[in-house]
Amino acid sequence: MATRPPVSLPKLSRRSRILLIIAAVVILALLLGARLLDTYVDWLWFGEVGARTVFSTVLITRVILFFAVGLLVGGALAISLMIAYRSRPVFVPISGNDDPLARYRSAIVGRIRLFGIGIPVLTGLIAGASAQSDWQVVQLFLNGTPFGQTDPEFGNDVGFYAFDLPFYNWLLGWLFIAVVIAFFGALISHYVFGGIRLAGKGGQLAGPTRAQLAITIGIFVLLKAVEYYFDRYNLLLSDRGLPLFVGATYTDLNAVLPAKLILLCISVICAVAFFAGAFLRNLQLPAIALVLLILSNVLVGVAWPAVLDQFSVRPNANEKESASIQRNMDATRQAFGLNNVEYKDYTGKSDATSAEIKADKGTVPNIRLLDPNVLSDTFTQRVGRENFYGFPSKLDIDRYTLNGVTQDYIVAAKEIKTEGLTGNQTNWINKHLVYTHGNGFVAAPANTIDRALKDANSDGGYPIATTSDTQNPAGAGSTDPGKPGIKVAEPRIYYGELATDAAYAIVGGKEGQAPGEYDTAIDRAYIYKGSGGVPIDNWFNRLVFAAEYGERNILFSDAIGDGSKIMFNREPRERVAKAAPWLTLDGDPYPAVVNGKIIWIVDGYTTMNNFPYAQQTQLGQATNDSLSGTTRQANSSINYIRNSVKATVDAFDGTVSLYGVDDNEPVLNAWKKVFPGLVKPSSEISPDLRSHFRYPEDLFKVQRELLSKYHVNNPAEFYAQQAFWSVPQDPTQEGGVNASASGIANQPGYYVLATAPGDTRSRFQLTSSLTGLQRQYLAAWMSVSSDPEDYGRMQVLRLPTGATGATQVDGPVQVQNRFQSDPRVAQDRTLFNNPNVTVTYGNLITLPVANGFLYVEPVYIRQRNQLSYPQLARVLVSYGTKIGFAPTLNEALDQVFGPGTGSGVTPPQTGGTPAPTTPQPPGTTTPQPPTGGNPALDKAAGEMHDAWAKYKAAQQAGNYADQGAALAALDVAYRAYEAAKASPPASAPPTSKPGG
Repeated sequence: MATRPPVSLPKLSRRSRILLIIAAVVILALLLGARLLDTYVDWLWFGEVGARTVFSTVLITRVILFFAVGLLVGGALAISLMIAYRSRPVFVPISGNDDPLARYRSAIVGRIRLFGIGIPVLTGLIAGASAQSDWQVVQLFLNGTPFGQTDPEFGNDVGFYAFDLPFYNWLLGWLFIAVVIAFFGALISHYVFGGIRLAGKGGQLAGPTRAQLAITIGIFVLLKAVEYYFDRYNLLLSDRGLPLFVGATYTDLNAVLPAKLILLCISVICAVAFFAGAFLRNLQLPAIALVLLILSNVLVGVAWPAVLDQFSVRPNANEKESASIQRNMDATRQAFGLNNVEYKDYTGKSDATSAEIKADKGTVPNIRLLDPNVLSDTFTQRVGRENFYGFPSKLDIDRYTLNGVTQDYIVAAKEIKTEGLTGNQTNWINKHLVYTHGNGFVAAPANTIDRALKDANSDGGYPIATTSDTQNPAGAGSTDPGKPGIKVAEPRIYYGELATDAAYAIVGGKEGQAPGEYDTAIDRAYIYKGSGGVPIDNWFNRLVFAAEYGERNILFSDAIGDGSKIMFNREPRERVAKAAPWLTLDGDPYPAVVNGKIIWIVDGYTTMNNFPYAQQTQLGQATNDSLSGTTRQANSSINYIRNSVKATVDAFDGTVSLYGVDDNEPVLNAWKKVFPGLVKPSSEISPDLRSHFRYPEDLFKVQRELLSKYHVNNPAEFYAQQAFWSVPQDPTQEGGVNASASGIANQPGYYVLATAPGDTRSRFQLTSSLTGLQRQYLAAWMSVSSDPEDYGRMQVLRLPTGATGATQVDGPVQVQNRFQSDPRVAQDRTLFNNPNVTVTYGNLITLPVANGFLYVEPVYIRQRNQLSYPQLARVLVSYGTKIGFAPTLNEALDQVFGPGTGSGVTPPQTGGTPAPTTPQPPGTTTPQPPTGGNPALDKAAGEMHDAWAKYKAAQQAGNYADQGAALAALDVAYRAYEAAKASPPASAPPTSKPGG
């Protein structure tokens, strides 16, 4: 039989080989150059924040995993190919002149090293690149710590499920991949080299081929036996009981668990059969073993659990699943920190007297009128001053103690806002060397607006926002220049929420060489002398950053010299995320003044998704609500969370500090072993810093979501779900970017300074309403304290919704419906029907007061133009069935509880532009100036007359702004009129008694 000469690949000339090598080097440089550049920049940045151990540990772990897994997968394939090649048949019949396998064999044999080494290396590189991202799984396995709590089924410490089991599952996954790739590599090689022939009846299998493939399959089956062993523990994370609960169900424990043990034994027997078949010419034994394994898996592993579940469990699920549900409830409360909740029964009565409201000295006087999610533009226009200063779209709320009085404030850092630069301000020098930092900490009392402190020409309704820079020496939060405010020693802000990736800043340098930075704290250009930033005063670093940002000016600018530094990664959350990549960070960092310095506080969570029996929760879904301006969490699945770390970022020098809140938290302790010295113990938290810790919002939202179900203690009630609650929708926000599938996003939690029932003092706390399951009536009210004395104390007020004769309390949606349908709101056409004005409903806060619930909602107006900003115009109040709607909180409280209530509990304040129904002097329709008697009274009456005349003129002209100004003047004049009427004239002659 004639044979075709072997076909070989054409040989390359020396010049061609050199060109190919050069091309490969260029391609490799392009692929790796950017990665190496980023790695060096990261190395410099980690040096700046003092966290190079994080950089080196992560890098070394990734490199080791890359080579270890690459060697495992690539090595297994290389060994498989080598065995297949060396055991190939000596003589392989050719089916014809055009036999394609002959060509392939000739090509492979001609370049045996290229195929025998190149394919395994390429496979190993791909596997290693995929595996190196799992460095956290490996490090936790190597550094895991015990939880001191065991699972209810096997008695293993929870640390086994948290740290060990994920690693075993990960390792088994890669072993399976290596064996499967090795099997197919051997299969293809034997086919190409003739060890497997498809010709003839049933084909032919060479002895060496049969042995290699049987042994490979035997190894796979043996690994399957190991997987069955660990699957027993994975059952404690079973999702068979969803959507009700997670964990091993009755079926899992009584059918699947025994099946895993049976399949484990059968797998070992089958693996032995395959190993034996490798040395036998008859393949019947391995074939029988394979059929037995598949059949037993179908019958024992699938069919029997399905039959038991369908015919025994489901008809009696409330009884059968009782034990599993109890385990799930206990584990979920433990995993999410819900095992120490204080439940209190609360009457939720629908009426209260004026005396009861006046007796409340901890909640009503601190009612918050300012909504931090609305007032960013107001802060920008009123205290932002220069066009390049700005504030985040969502402001923050914190509390400070000034002059012995604790008050909650709307706070913000006045940051540099590069998007606000215009004209020549946008050139490279100004953008990156001149306008580099913000200046000032801004605070406004949350329960106060400015009308009471303004003259008759003010339209009012704005926060009393003051800043800590040199424009206000008294300091933020001070309404009296003679009293000290929030003292800030260093007001400059280089690191903040508005600092994007492109907003790098080049600072420092020598006087006269650097252009100097614009600064409001001094009258001349400022040269940075702090420790923040990475040195850029050498040519190598300048070249690196010029390439990193694609900016040649960095390389050639004469303004950069000795002492110059470049600041990048300036957003606080981003800095903490890079310094502690194992943390899940809260979406809302906030600024605080601690020991005279402005710092950013970022809450860090340790999470995991393998706490046995604990409920799986989608983090992104649970934390999504109507708030804008916060970073949304990824929708990852977790079943354990702790706020174990409080991180701070210095706004001036960017210093990142991590403080452990709970020194006994097991996941945190494991990471402390991975990165020694990175997290400081809780004992190093200063009292001033601790006083500004807030209970984090994202954790609160997750706990609120779970508490709506896991407040139930009885498994039967849990299964029936009749006692479940719901998180209410935000009635002030319809749709929008944060809307859920139902169309309206959840109502966020609100920070308030209030006194909860049973407490003797006000606490800064995070609160939320809870309604009945898919109903709008109020079922409960929850709060978590942020005070250092009882931080994390969670209280729930339960209303008697199911009791006979119990009063049903309206929830937020129902209250908002009543607000909008109130005749006074509907008749206020000047406010709500003006085409030039946008009405915004502020946060609807629910407060427990006088054994009932007080709802308060500010209403803001905003003119429809680009530079307008919100102004507080009205306040809505509800208690029971009564509604108050007035320009001021005092007046709204008076409408609900009776005259004099508001003035008895809250400071004088107003909500801005009064309605046309502003009270007039008794007995008049149009104010008239009286004559004689009391000069102060005459003056006030004259001002009232003038203001009313201006209002009527503006009303006829349709000028809304002038109407508002005139009504504001009328309101101030009327207050002066009432005050003057209550006091005797200064020039009045003394009166004498008859006969005196």
